[in-house]
Amino acid sequence: MKKEDPTSQPAWRQLEEEAERLRRCTLREMFHADPHRSERYLVSAGDLFVDYSCNLIDDRALEALFRLADDCGVAAAREEMFRGGHINETEDRAVLHVALRLPRDANLVVDGRDVVPEVHRVLDRMEDFVRRVWSGGWKGYSGERIRSVINIGIGGSDLGPAMAAEALRP
Repeated sequence: MKKEDPTSQPAWRQLEEEAERLRRCTLREMFHADPHRSERYLVSAGDLFVDYSCNLIDDRALEALFRLADDCGVAAAREEMFRGGHINETEDRAVLHVALRLPRDANLVVDGRDVVPEVHRVLDRMEDFVRRVWSGGWKGYSGERIRSVINIGIGGSDLGPAMAAEALRP
């Protein structure tokens, strides 16, 4: 898949111009000019709601942003990700976090192998571990019930450690 440098695209320059224009605006002015702004700049997917009405953005800026996404092939890259394509260029592999959200009966074939069954085996093991910690069935070195979890990370995102700590909280 051809990867485009976004900063080399004409839409990038247009987006920079729109950003400069918007820096001279205030949210008060934008809401006054568009009384329905809070509804127009709200999107939802399932239980997720994103309200970006209180950001310095308008239709012209969004058009430039979408044009940039089109010019850079974002939609094709997204589709390739959901197909299990090797979009992690550093490691030349698929990004499998999409498989974590798939139901058991789904298929995601990566390098000739359906990865969904293995993903669900690991998720089941994680759920079993959490239940044993919660119930007191998993004992610590002393033979006592585990009451505290210390997570020592190796860097990177805090999302995984935060999720683990939340899952193990009694």
